[in-house]
Amino acid sequence: MVYLKSMTFPNADREHDFIMSIRRTCYESFYPFKILSRNDLYRLDFNPITILYGGNGSGKSTVLNVIAEKLQIPRDTIFNKTIFFNDYVKLCDVNLEQKIPDSSKIITSDDVFDYMLNIRSMNEKIDAKRDEITAEYLDAKYSNFQLRSIEDYEQLKKVNNARHKTQSKYINDSLMKNMRELSNGESALFYFTQKIYDKGLYLLDEPENSLEPKKQLELVQYLEDSARFFECQFIISTHSPFLLAMQHASIYNLDREPVEVEQWTELENVRTYYEFFKKHEDKFSS
Repeated sequence: MVYLKSMTFPNADREHDFIMSIRRTCYESFYPFKILSRNDLYRLDFNPITILYGGNGSGKSTVLNVIAEKLQIPRDTIFNKTIFFNDYVKLCDVNLEQKIPDSSKIITSDDVFDYMLNIRSMNEKIDAKRDEITAEYLDAKYSNFQLRSIEDYEQLKKVNNARHKTQSKYINDSLMKNMRELSNGESALFYFTQKIYDKGLYLLDEPENSLEPKKQLELVQYLEDSARFFECQFIISTHSPFLLAMQHASIYNLDREPVEVEQWTELENVRTYYEFFKKHEDKFSS
């Protein structure tokens, strides 16, 4: 499924005209101006799965953020737009194949990290409450409580409840169980599967962060199935060879000048992995 068909970015001349139109030219940075134009990136055409590959500073995340702002795609984590970001976005043009679904979103590494931290924080609070209920159970079960007035009725219920239940049963009935505290990789993968629905345009900024290789392969399968069967379109920035090898993905190499579509096996990052394992191939034969 394709929702966003193509996007054009201002060329060097248009960027120059804008900068010259500003009365003050002493700004330290005109970001995101002069980032994509360095490698003559003026247009991207999108498929159901499009991957942006390149080194740090190549503009991968910039492209995703510009697309998100241009299409007003929601995000969970605020990012630093800089004072010229909106001006740059206005100079960009989009060509839609069809309306962008409301379920569309941009997902960044910060979103995933915040999610994992929230789980840990919640579990810490639950653990503290568990200690409090444990003390309450022991005090109720082994107390010499006697009912003296109607005001003692609630305490009587606690005492009877404690004397008829094991400690674990009392605690579990009084306290919600911890959210399942997964490993970082499991939590990150769970986050993606919960955030990506059917029929949406999803911008993923380096989703491999916090995912070990096996979980990256599981994410790849999930994304491929979502694109094939559930009318999802993905634009992904990544260094990961596992994601770069996704079936039917169109890969833009933002390190090239001009930017070109390349096969994943031609990319420098992938070739480095290949040459390393090829060099140590004999170590795997035993």
